[in-house]
Amino acid sequence: MKAAVGDRLHVHSRHVDEADQVAEILEVRGEDGAPPYKVRFKDGHEGLVYPGGDCSIETPRPREGD
Repeated sequence: MKAAVGDRLHVHSRHVDEADQVAEILEVRGEDGAPPYKVRFKDGHEGLVYPGGDCSIETPRPREGD
């Protein structure tokens, strides 16, 4: 798994009644984009994450005109 600051960490739900979580990657502490990642979730909670198999990295697309 590789990420960069500004990417999103998408944590996919393991249960039908749970929502997925999305966090912004604030800091990459591993070498060459590898975990762990310091992230901020939508509720403002920040933490250090070692993502598992239920996670994916999403790179934001640039807006048209940027």
